[in-house]
This record gives sequence, C-alpha cells and structure tokens, in this order.
Amino acid sequence: MSDDVDGEGGSGAPYFRTFRSLIESADRKFARVRDLPPYGRGPLYIVYYRKVFKAYTRLWRFQQEHRRELVAAGLRRWEIGEIASRIGQLYYGQYQRTSEARFLLESYIFYEAILSRRYFEPPLATGADLGLRFKELRFHARFLLVAMLLNRKDVVMNLTERFRALVENSKSVFRETSFKEWKQVLQEIFRFLKADTSFTNTRPMRYSLLFDAHPSSLPYIARLHKRRVLKLQDALLTSYRRTEIKITELTLDAYRMIQCLEWEPSGSFYQVATTESSDNGACSDQSGASGLIDINLFADMTDPSLPPNPRKAVIYHPSVSHLMTVVSTICEELSSDSILLIYVSASGKVDQSIPSEKDSSQLKPISQDSYKNGGSFRQAPAHSWLNSSDYPGSSLCLGSRGSGGVNNLFPEDLIPFTRKPLFIIIDSENSHSFKAENSWF
Repeated sequence: MSDDVDGEGGSGAPYFRTFRSLIESADRKFARVRDLPPYGRGPLYIVYYRKVFKAYTRLWRFQQEHRRELVAAGLRRWEIGEIASRIGQLYYGQYQRTSEARFLLESYIFYEAILSRRYFEPPLATGADLGLRFKELRFHARFLLVAMLLNRKDVVMNLTERFRALVENSKSVFRETSFKEWKQVLQEIFRFLKADTSFTNTRPMRYSLLFDAHPSSLPYIARLHKRRVLKLQDALLTSYRRTEIKITELTLDAYRMIQCLEWEPSGSFYQVATTESSDNGACSDQSGASGLIDINLFADMTDPSLPPNPRKAVIYHPSVSHLMTVVSTICEELSSDSILLIYVSASGKVDQSIPSEKDSSQLKPISQDSYKNGGSFRQAPAHSWLNSSDYPGSSLCLGSRGSGGVNNLFPEDLIPFTRKPLFIIIDSENSHSFKAENSWF
C-alpha cells in the first residue's frame, strides 16, 4: 500500500464518512471479540471472529483503494496504524485460541509494517502527543510479545532497545505524566530476557524435525498406539507464584511450555508471499502488510509436513474455581481419542505447618459416615496424610495466604476430570502430593 499521497483532487468527504462508518462497525465487533475468554471454543466463537475479520477486511481494503481521498479529507497516519494494530491483535487472538502458527506470523507481518512505516510516530509539525505516545508504547509491547513467541531474537532485542528509549523519552517530554506502569513493563522485559538468555544460542525448544525423531518412529509410542491411538489435542498452562518472571501476563514457565508444545516450522514456512495480484492482473507489493485479511489465509503459511499444534489455554493467576471452570470447559469438548495436558506451576508453601511424621501416623482414614457429613469418601491409609485435603501439605496455593484454604488446589479437585485422558505436570515443591502412586486416581 502506498503512503505517497497528496491532498489534491476532488472532495473526499463522502469517502471519509464511509470510512468512519466502517471504523465504528469494526470497532464494535472488535470489542465483542476482545471480551471473549481465550480458552472458549465452539461455533459461537467462529461466528464472532468471522464477522470481525470481515469488517476489518472491508475497512482495510477501503482505505487502500481510497487512500488519496481519505488523506485529503484529513486521515492521519496513526489512524492507519491503529487499524493495522487491531488486525494484528485479531490474528494474535486467533493464535491464542487455535495455536496455529500461521495466525501468529500474520500478526507479526502487520506489526512489522507498522514499525517500518512509523505509523505511530507524531508528525514533526505537530510535536509530541500524549495519547499517540501511549498507542506507540502499547504497540511496542504487543509486537515484542509476538516476536518472542516466533523466536525472532534479533527483532526482540531491537524492540527492547526501542521500547527503553521510548520510555526514557516519554519521562522527559511528558514531565507531568507518570509512566510508572511502563517502567515496570520495561523492567519485566529485561528480567525475562536475562532469564531466557541461556536458551538463546541453543537448539529451539519446539519439537524440530531437524533434531528430533518423528513420534511414529519411537518404539514405546508405537506400542501404545497398538492398544489405543491418542493424540495431544489441548493443553492448559497456568501458574501462580508471588514473585515470578513474566511479561505482562505471560510467565517464563508458560512461555517455555508453549515452546515445548509446538512444532518448529521448516524454513519454507517463513517465506511469506511478497506480491499479490490486483484486480487488473498487476502485482502490488504487500511485503509490509498482507492485504488479504480473511479467516482462510495463504496456503503456503501452513507447513504440510507437520501435525497441528495442540490448542493451548494460558491462564495467569487463576482462582481455583476459575481453573476448574476452564478444565471443565476443555474436557467437555475433548474428543475420545485425545489427551488434555494440564501444567500447573505454583507454590506448595502455606502458613500452616506440615504435620510431623509422628503426628501423621496417628491420622485415621475417613469413614463412610464422614462422607455423608460432607467429607471425602476416599479410604486413605492411616499413614498417608498426603492424600487428605485436611492438610495444606497436599495442595498448591493459587492465591493469597490466610484465606482458609479457599485458594488451595488439592489432588482430589482433579478427580472428576480423570474420566478423560489427562497428562498432568505439577511444577512445585509439593508435586509429590499429586503422584498417582498416592492412590488419588
């Protein structure tokens, strides 16, 4: 799309009114999709996303076709950047919902176009604008997250330096405005990158055909498939720690699990088409931002040599009830030949002290009478206090302390979901409480 336009020509008022109408319609649909939970699936979500993509398709193509008239009528560059940023957010949202790398790559393309064309930089004639500066800061934070998930390390470092310079400049230019939250985001980025440095020059964490054998060639998987063919379809990743390394709501634990649960695309995957045929048969340059905004993207943005990535629901600092709701929603839609992976990174430390071995040996199993009165029906051995939800040592803490156990996740909480195949990873000093050998299954 060309940015070399002038203000000459006929009146652009009718085009500008149509443009504003398209923006209002697209923004309403965008707000509706933005409020949807990222772990939700089903036909309703598909309908909403199709509507919002269709709205932004019309809006994006309209401003491309009538750019000269719109600029003459007063269209500003940051408004074009705002549209492109919304489209990038939509594609990133689709990646969160489906885990398809093609959506993440398309989001990257739009963000890269915004950066290269400097849509959010204020014109020299108008000077600094506070509202525009906040848009620029939010854009850099979003782009950095997408580049990090794509393992574009050089882009991540460049964006980090740009973001640092932007925050420093904002403090000096807008002295009456506090940028405390943005300084905190900058500190989080530096902490995150420092902790992830050890993985910078090593092989990718994703499953790569260049380094790893294909799963079908592994003998123990082949034996398993003889009995029952199961595939990893969904994953739930969550963490709750008082102090943890993160960027916004993406923790380092969740980031590494995301990398481990995705296939590393081949080199041909990143070769994005740079030209697109126009209506008259000519080719227009689309290397900066894809002009095709549709739910069905380019065929060459899907690597046919790789299986689909499992869908991932990443939840930051959930309550126990919220976590149970998400697990229930995913299990409800899990097919009979699929596995749900649950990853929980949380502390097992609580205020109450863990009973000593002497005290725990005196514990009695819960009787059926206590079950009728609201207790657990499980007949635990007298020495196996770890199996009892009456003691904090057998749980994970998913919230602030001193709440009377409301924020504690116990092994028994997951029992109803074992009707479906589960693969559970507990990253905690209390992980032993969730072992199957403790007979909680």
